[in-house]
Amino acid sequence: MFHNKNNDIHKKNKHKIRNLLYPIFMIKKIIVAVFVAATFVIYSLHQRNEGANAVNSVSKQTTPTTPSSSPPSSSSQPSSSAAPQYKDGTYTGSEADAFYGYIQVRATVASGKLTDVTFLQYPNDRRDSVQINTYAMPQLKQQAIAAQSAQVDGVSGATDTSQAFIQSLGSALSQAKL
Repeated sequence: MFHNKNNDIHKKNKHKIRNLLYPIFMIKKIIVAVFVAATFVIYSLHQRNEGANAVNSVSKQTTPTTPSSSPPSSSSQPSSSAAPQYKDGTYTGSEADAFYGYIQVRATVASGKLTDVTFLQYPNDRRDSVQINTYAMPQLKQQAIAAQSAQVDGVSGATDTSQAFIQSLGSALSQAKL
């Protein structure tokens, strides 16, 4: 009997210790969870700030690039000089999903030819998106003006942007068809 009574006392003490330590373990779990959440929030804010700074630098860089892409189009497209393909005007394409955002372009047609493509919307909230689009957008624009259509080769490393560009520009040019 003495042995059983001793076991009962030991079990009761074990339960008391567990009951006392349980709140301490829960507090530790809560502290770890709060730390992880705070770290995530700080990282997210940092990334958002970095993206905003990158967007500002892209805005400054793309403004001078845009006009310089247009002139090569007139000299690089001798084959379609015979007959106009499009009605003159500006035509806004539909928004097209580029995975991390949407691409939307406006096509400008003068003398029946595609003379300019303006990006109205593009993914620019992430540093990687800004970097990819800074590289890809001038090339896509130049390809489209040279081809006088939305059927462009695209840009390596910017597949989603290229596909969304083709879709949006195709939508704009379909409105301009004669």
